[in-house]
Amino acid sequence: MIDLSRFSLEGKVAVVTGGSRGIGRAIALGLAEAGADIVVTSRKLPDLEGVAAEIRKLGRKATPIAAHIGKVGSIKTLVDSVIKEFGRIDILVNNAGCSPAMGMILENDERLWDTIMNLNLKGLYFISQIVARIMKEQGGGSIVNMASMDGYKPEPYVGIYSISKAAVIMATKSMALELAPFNIRVNAIAPGPVTTKMLDSHWFHLPEEQAKAEKAEMAKHVPLGRIGEPDEMVGAIIYLASDASSYTTGETILIDGGCTIAAPEFAK
Repeated sequence: MIDLSRFSLEGKVAVVTGGSRGIGRAIALGLAEAGADIVVTSRKLPDLEGVAAEIRKLGRKATPIAAHIGKVGSIKTLVDSVIKEFGRIDILVNNAGCSPAMGMILENDERLWDTIMNLNLKGLYFISQIVARIMKEQGGGSIVNMASMDGYKPEPYVGIYSISKAAVIMATKSMALELAPFNIRVNAIAPGPVTTKMLDSHWFHLPEEQAKAEKAEMAKHVPLGRIGEPDEMVGAIIYLASDASSYTTGETILIDGGCTIAAPEFAK
C-alpha cells in the first residue's frame, strides 16, 4: 500500500528560480500547497511579490528575492539570504531560463549564445553547486532542473536553446551521479509546448488572428491534441521533490503531450 504522506513537503524549504510567472509560478504555488515554504526568485522583485502573496494565502511562508541566475555573485547573495532567513534549503527547482530566440545556426552571434548559455546552463550549474554544498551538510535534498523536449528533438531555428537543454539533461545525470553519496537527488522535467509567455514569443510579432491560427496549428501536431498548461507540470515536480521519489535520481521526465514519440503524421 502506498503511503501518500510521502508526497508531503511539510517542513521543507524550496527555492524556485524564474518563479514570477508561467511554469515557475505554478511550481511555486504547487510546492506550497504540498506543504513547503517557498523562496521565489527572478530578476524583478515586483513580479515576485504577487506570487509570494498567493503563497501566503495558502498558509505557507514566502520570500521573494530578486536575483540574476546568470551571474554567480548574484546566486551567492541569493543563497546567503535564504540561509539567513530559513537556515536550510531542501528543494531547489532550477526553472529560470531564456526564451528560445529564433535564428539560424548560420546567423546566430556570440552574444545570443552567451545570453542563453549563461542562464540556461551556467546559472543552473553554479546555483546547484552552491546549494548542493548546503544540502550535503544538512544530510540531503532534491534538485529539479527544467529541461525541454527540445533537448531530445531539436526545433528548427532555436538551435542554441536546444543545445542548452540537451546539456541540462546531461548536467542532471552528472550531478545525480556525483551527489548521490550525499543523499542529494537530481532530476529534471522536459516540457513540450505549454501556454506561457515564452511559447507566445514564437508569435508575438504576428497579428493577433494569425498568432491564434499558428498556435492552433501547433496543437494539431501534439498527439494529445492540445497545448499544455503550466499546472500540468506541477505533479511531476512534487513527486521529484518529495520522498515519494526517494529511489529516483538522474532521470528526466518528458511532459510533452506525446510530441517526442509522435508518428510521422504529427510531424511538422
